Amino acid sequence: MAEASSELRVAIHPSGQKNLDVKPHRTLWRDAMRRFSRNRLAMLGLIVVIFFLFLAIFADVIAPYRYDEADFTKPVRLFPFVDPAHPLGTDEIGRDFLSRLIYGARTSMSIGIIIQIVALSIGVPMGGLAGYLGGKTDFFVVRLIEIMTAFPGLLFTILIVSSFGGGFGMVVFALSVTSWVGMARLVRGQVLSIREKEFVEAARCLGAKQSDVILRHILPNILSPLLVAISFGIPGAIFGEAGLSFLGIGINDPIASWGKMVGISQAYVSVYWHLALFPTLAIALSMLGFSFMGDGLRDALDPKLIE
Repeated sequence: MAEASSELRVAIHPSGQKNLDVKPHRTLWRDAMRRFSRNRLAMLGLIVVIFFLFLAIFADVIAPYRYDEADFTKPVRLFPFVDPAHPLGTDEIGRDFLSRLIYGARTSMSIGIIIQIVALSIGVPMGGLAGYLGGKTDFFVVRLIEIMTAFPGLLFTILIVSSFGGGFGMVVFALSVTSWVGMARLVRGQVLSIREKEFVEAARCLGAKQSDVILRHILPNILSPLLVAISFGIPGAIFGEAGLSFLGIGINDPIASWGKMVGISQAYVSVYWHLALFPTLAIALSMLGFSFMGDGLRDALDPKLIE
């Protein structure tokens, strides 16, 4: 049984002695890890995510050149696999394309993770208090969520960036303005369904403080959907940054960005195909990796699938 803390299985040894075999304790998290590890697509997604995170963290060590370093001794827009010094060629001003791709991973991963941290910092407290306290607090939070939902997310982000200028910090701010809405709605719904459970009522009857009930009984039980939401939220933020940079209002030069690399290449893509192909593949692979991992987490953390 999944609920049992441990089980003892008694076996009769040929010599007549009894052997006690203690069955390992099964928990939701242990079962989830086991199911996740058996999901091939989920493991493939995890490997892809780890690969891009590795590139982002160690870009300074891995990249053969700095992201803003141009080689004026070689022709611009050099094709891939022509010069060993630049395996993927060079861009429109002679910068190493492979180095730009590697540093682009740092930009994309940083933005995706930072925006999810902001979404958690705002959405979890607001959704949790609204779902647990109800009344006027719930009314205020729900109305605020409805107001923010009424604004088209991408257009609202473009308006902010266009009004105040691009750059890393402004892109993070613009994407964070609406990133917490879905998180708050998710947390509110989860708390509403859990606050009436028997174990929560029992904690209240035993005199537990509201903060203890939220932190020790409710919050641990909503971690599963939160992890899934984060795994899907990161690629959404990466795609948002890529879209802004593609339009030319996102990350500013000389910082490397996959979206900006694709946007600049559209003027030359009919001839210099590599300028658009490689950053597009990087965006697609990163989003597929997070999507496969998110699907695997959702299936692994589903308590209905416990064997």
